[in-house]
Amino acid sequence: MTDHIIGRDRDATDRDDAPATTAKDLGGDRELVGRSVTINRPASELFAYFRDFANLASFMENIVRVEVRDPTHSHWVVKAPGGKTVEWDATVTHEIENEAITWQSDEGADVPNSGRITFKSAGARGTVVTATIAYDPPGGAIGKIVAKLFQREPAIQARRDLRRFKQLMETGEVATAARTIKQFNEELG
Repeated sequence: MTDHIIGRDRDATDRDDAPATTAKDLGGDRELVGRSVTINRPASELFAYFRDFANLASFMENIVRVEVRDPTHSHWVVKAPGGKTVEWDATVTHEIENEAITWQSDEGADVPNSGRITFKSAGARGTVVTATIAYDPPGGAIGKIVAKLFQREPAIQARRDLRRFKQLMETGEVATAARTIKQFNEELG
């Protein structure tokens, strides 16, 4: 798995001509995170599973639910630190079948975000899946620190979620680890 912490950017799709993982124009005040993993499955299979956003809760640990409203609009409910949840509506802004999905949260999102997920052939090894996410951390730098402490920070979650996506698509299940009492109690609210 390849990790890339990029810095700050206005939007995951609003950058210079360099790939997201090497973007050079980093103005603005949004955090930008890029992660990649190679999955031993064809791009078409991975794209189809990911594109049905209701499936995302099956491997994305912090997603409570995604309600698909139509082919380009969805409502997201995601776990936040302290047993809270955050919500937003999102719009798919660009899509290339079996290759890429780009989205942007709508106005009024609890956590404004945008991103892109790409699916590129790795030949006999399968497909390289890259997720690039730009977001405004609630509470700024302090909020980001709190999110890290509660393991709810997007840079941490992107790596874990892609690892779980790989497990699910290659083996049909996601391996789980024992939860600590603190994690268990936090989930109970």
